[in-house]
Amino acid sequence: MAPDAQLADRLARVESGIVDACRAAGRDRSEVTLIVVTKFHPADLIRDLAELGVRDVGENRHQDAAPKAAELADLPLTWHFVGQLQSNKARAVAQYARVIHSVDRPSLVTALARTDVPLDVFLEVNLTDDPGRGGVAPEQLLPLAETVLEHPSLTLRGVMSVAPLGEEPRAAFARLRGHAERVRTVAPEATQLSAGMSGDYAEAIAEGATHLRIGTAITGERPPRP
Repeated sequence: MAPDAQLADRLARVESGIVDACRAAGRDRSEVTLIVVTKFHPADLIRDLAELGVRDVGENRHQDAAPKAAELADLPLTWHFVGQLQSNKARAVAQYARVIHSVDRPSLVTALARTDVPLDVFLEVNLTDDPGRGGVAPEQLLPLAETVLEHPSLTLRGVMSVAPLGEEPRAAFARLRGHAERVRTVAPEATQLSAGMSGDYAEAIAEGATHLRIGTAITGERPPRP
């Protein structure tokens, strides 16, 4: 069965928007990886996305992601874990995800390293004043980066964040870009920036985002949360 026409249309519109944003920023489209975030959506939708050419899929809950990854093991997908990750779930998540975007504390680094699975990791930075939000505090960012560098199975790719509500997204992403530059003082090869979602990916691209995490603009309205 062919993929749903509306899904194909939404994907095409976002792809066109990415191309336009890259052009406006003087960047090449090939510099940007589109991760389609499929949380709460069924495996069939991901199979349709794969038929449309999607190769990078993002999930934020292990209990949802694991069965989908198993069901779709025949597809050439790279699974990205983009949600908050408990240390005791690290080994299970490493069975299918190859990129972890939400590393925010030393204990999680240790847990991921113990899996002995080669993983790409991004350090999630908290851009708010609320310590309860996900992400490492900016003043702890470099020590966390150095902790990752101690483990050969982990490759530090860069930093990640979400633009805070109520703040102009481009200003938030500019601050994230500054944090990324600091990380490169200890990890020169950590050149990637995971930023930008359905409503602000153009601003993220303008500030150097290399990985976009886009959900509803492509997948449509989420099903009711189980």
